[in-house]
Amino acid sequence: MTVTVFANATLVLPDRLVPNASLAIERGRIVEVGGPTKGAIDLGGMYLAPGFVDLHVHGGDGADFMDGTAEAFRAVCRCHARHGTTSLTPTSTVATGPQYDQFLALCGELYGDVPGGARIVGSHFYGPYFARPARGCHPDQEFLVPAPGNAERFTKLAERMPLVVTVAPEIENAEWLVRTYAPRGVRFNAGHSHGTFSQVEAAVSWGVRHIDHLFCAMSDRARLRLSQAFPMRGGMLEATLFFDELSTEVIADGKHLSPDLLRLAYKVKGPDRLALVTDSMRAVDQPDGEYWFGAIGSGERVLKKDGVGVTLDGTALASCVMGMDHCLRTIHFSAGVPLPEAVRMASLTPACILGVESEIGSLEVGKRADLVVLDRALNVQQVFVGGERVNGVA
Repeated sequence: MTVTVFANATLVLPDRLVPNASLAIERGRIVEVGGPTKGAIDLGGMYLAPGFVDLHVHGGDGADFMDGTAEAFRAVCRCHARHGTTSLTPTSTVATGPQYDQFLALCGELYGDVPGGARIVGSHFYGPYFARPARGCHPDQEFLVPAPGNAERFTKLAERMPLVVTVAPEIENAEWLVRTYAPRGVRFNAGHSHGTFSQVEAAVSWGVRHIDHLFCAMSDRARLRLSQAFPMRGGMLEATLFFDELSTEVIADGKHLSPDLLRLAYKVKGPDRLALVTDSMRAVDQPDGEYWFGAIGSGERVLKKDGVGVTLDGTALASCVMGMDHCLRTIHFSAGVPLPEAVRMASLTPACILGVESEIGSLEVGKRADLVVLDRALNVQQVFVGGERVNGVA
């Protein structure tokens, strides 16, 4: 088999940059890292980084995973590959029972390689177990009490692939859900919740290990004080920052969170417990205007404006409209996170959170040849998934 060598590259490793280096791939895997050797592809000193891993993504390029078709899935995967994402977990929205079932079925059907796009490496089941008051921009559709009748069918996918389920700790039967299905391989996040610090602490004891989009759609001291004047209580925000057992994620699009909040999250959680996610919807790579968040015709109408998704009245955020490359530039240039750690938060850290770090997430011999070439401004120049170059990039 042909060995492809990238030479004169600045390798982005989890803890450092290695200039004037090379990397060789064969049969879709990395076979050698390091050494200033000459090769067929001269990168001219540009960065060679591991492909990005997105744990929380809804859509892109006019498509949403809740559209319920294989072509919609492929369109989203192709879109995000252009932005350096080589692996992702399709993320559902609040929807109806049949839509949930179709989403999970397609995740199973398309698990693995999506030709020309990011690889589907898991499924993020997101919506039915939210706390309705914390639904954010999600459609006001089926919010369910966890019970065998729904949980059994929603969690079967965990037998075949990594499955993440988000649950608000304060809803009825949340403890039963986590304690029953975590031992069966389901990974549980907490999110879209107005739970108290103590409720999140309880969820950690059940087996919850990750919190969705820090600072967004979650309780904090100020929100909880509206229902209890004293003593003031911590909410999900404070608990996320406190518990070392919990990893979390930030939407670093420069619109959801200010640089100071990104700096706070980075300082407290560190690059091994803080992942970058896009949480992006179908308006990525599309013009400003109105879009469906969720399935066309039954989701929620939102607006893309000024580089972010907002509600139609403009009073609240409604998802991200950028790719992971934009988030990387924001966390590095605006929040000051060193580049190796910023890339780690977009690659190895999310891979570890999902439990697939032996295959993806860093430039190591034996791992998949999922690569992104970045110029000095961190613009994507080339993307490779399993050693195959993605079309439509630079």
